[in-house]
Amino acid sequence: MNVDGVNTGIVLDHIHAGKSMVIYKLLGLDRLDCTVAVIQNVKSAKYGRKDIIKIDKIIDLDFDAIGFVDPNITVNIVKEGKLARKSHVSLPDELTDVLRCRNPRCITSSETDLPQRFKLVDPEKRLYRCVYCDAMASEKHLF
Repeated sequence: MNVDGVNTGIVLDHIHAGKSMVIYKLLGLDRLDCTVAVIQNVKSAKYGRKDIIKIDKIIDLDFDAIGFVDPNITVNIVKEGKLARKSHVSLPDELTDVLRCRNPRCITSSETDLPQRFKLVDPEKRLYRCVYCDAMASEKHLF
């Protein structure tokens, strides 16, 4: 299979195999008016298998959300067919509107306009705590 390169846009590389659709939904890539290619289970010498997302436009990305889903992702910005910038994401110390608090007594349950804010408490287990009620959250609590 041949998927063309990006002339001007973003390539999210080294996504853990199977995680690309989580990122696609979380970033709302379905609402873009440009071409978005999701390539899954690509052979990788370093990871065995990986996913890649190619976006044919330069947009603002939520690097915290990307880093939360997979802290090993490489973000490549391409301009006029050349790599303009390459950066690596990491597990964020704080997340806003990426996770949802499941505690029914949390203020965010009644005050729906409040941002859903979480602080990292256990990097190894990737656990976060709600700043309002101290409830724990993980990847299964994604929006």
